[in-house]
Amino acid sequence: MNSLQNPEIGQSIQTGSIVTNYHDVGSGEPVLLLHGSGPGVSAWANWRLSIQSLKNDFRLLAPDLAGFGFTETPQEIVYSRQLWLDQMVAFLDAVGVEKVNVIGNSFGGSMALALAIHHPERINKLILMGSVGVPFELTPGLDAVWGYEPTQENMRAIMRIFAYDQTLVGDDLVRMRYEASKRAGVQEAYAAMFPAPRQRWVEAMAHDEAEIRGIGHKTLLVHGRDDKVIPLSTSLTLQQWIDDSQLHIFGRCGHWTQIEHAAAFCQLVTNFLKAD
Repeated sequence: MNSLQNPEIGQSIQTGSIVTNYHDVGSGEPVLLLHGSGPGVSAWANWRLSIQSLKNDFRLLAPDLAGFGFTETPQEIVYSRQLWLDQMVAFLDAVGVEKVNVIGNSFGGSMALALAIHHPERINKLILMGSVGVPFELTPGLDAVWGYEPTQENMRAIMRIFAYDQTLVGDDLVRMRYEASKRAGVQEAYAAMFPAPRQRWVEAMAHDEAEIRGIGHKTLLVHGRDDKVIPLSTSLTLQQWIDDSQLHIFGRCGHWTQIEHAAAFCQLVTNFLKAD
């Protein structure tokens, strides 16, 4: 299958032992888009609307992190925050980008924080959307997402948890994500990442308070008020801990800000990145 048949397949590049599938769209100041950890997710599935809206103003780099989408990983790989961080740094090196703005969604938010903490010189501005990265009590929604078993009914239930607007959860979307989640090797990788009990993975993706307080980058936090996967409290905490930060809360919005409020989200991102 190639990118003409499946838009999730972009270019591929060697990043250490991992062959990263990624999209490189648009021109201008570079922006790294880091996807979430839902079943069947890929960079394209997460960011397709944002890429279309932002490509005239920015160069958008959207990689599939190891274990997700169409990135190829060695069989013996052990998934961890360090593995994903090493992949991101190797990716930026491979595409020749010294400094980048970063938008991290959910799980990708924790990875954006990791980049800001451990490689601050590589980041210009930081945008965190429905972000993981601070301690919180595992929600039933996140437990269900990470515990997904591949059936079409289960995928529909997961999509309903993500969206405030239930009309977004159509048959085509459910089918697309379900088919993606049951490709050879995908569910095995997914099941290996966040096995029960899952509170430990919330902790594993959290950063020390002192490290987060040390972040000096201009930061935009975005969260859906009605998010059932990652509680709004995480962004409220991050807003307290990151000194140069602002928080935008969308009402009537679940965990899919970039889809449920696509135009407003992209306008917010553009204004933030273009401001001095």
